[in-house]
Amino acid sequence: MCLILFSYQQHPDYRLVLAANRDEFLNRPTLPLDYNFAGELILAGKDLQGGGTWLALGEDNRLAAITNYRDPAIIRSAAPSRGQILLDYLRSKRSAVDFLRHFNSSADEYNGFNLLLVDQQEMLHFSNVTGTTTRLVPGLYGLSNHLLNSPWPKVERGRRMLADTLLAEGRPNSEEIFQLLQDNQLPDESLLPQTGVGIEWERLLSPIFIDSPGYGTRSSALVTMRDDCSVEFHERTYSHDGGVRKTEDRSFSIIQETSEERVGYR
Repeated sequence: MCLILFSYQQHPDYRLVLAANRDEFLNRPTLPLDYNFAGELILAGKDLQGGGTWLALGEDNRLAAITNYRDPAIIRSAAPSRGQILLDYLRSKRSAVDFLRHFNSSADEYNGFNLLLVDQQEMLHFSNVTGTTTRLVPGLYGLSNHLLNSPWPKVERGRRMLADTLLAEGRPNSEEIFQLLQDNQLPDESLLPQTGVGIEWERLLSPIFIDSPGYGTRSSALVTMRDDCSVEFHERTYSHDGGVRKTEDRSFSIIQETSEERVGYR
């Protein structure tokens, strides 16, 4: 993911409302949201180049999401795929804090990232750039390609828009949130971060929704977790062939305490 906006433990009925955009090179092969990992109850899109994923839901309301940390000066070409970390967590059956306790010693092998982990008890943020783990308290958060709640224009704007949407609707409205995730307003150039990629790329990457000839927002996602353990996972994919257009909507409704046979696709 390149932008994750989420409300955690702020709604009387929803433990988590998470809205996110995946920005990627348009020629990178990808499978849309599904049970893409054979024999496993892992609901996620799949990166066919690296074999991993960017946002995934496993059993028992365990969720994982990742963003890359943007700093070309510290990129190592031989580093392992960060998208595998999410699968390792969901396959481990460990709590979020226990997984990070065991994973911490190998975190430096990867290029920079931010990791969000959810289990039945808590939600954690971990950055291998700072080496710190944070237990999240109830609040509204934004995460892009720096650190949690870094005041980048797209993060600040996205948090405000999500707060306004949830306040106005009283409950998560999927279409309103997908419209938020398609916001393409360019911020003032003086507000752009300086991450080492040059001003043209900083400008291109600055809106919530990105559209360019070779790189852009490939998909948007919305995950809602209710306090009754039900989860909804929605994904909208986009084509950038001479103009942005929606290509597909996928929605899954899940009751986590049921057997695999009752996990529903809608």
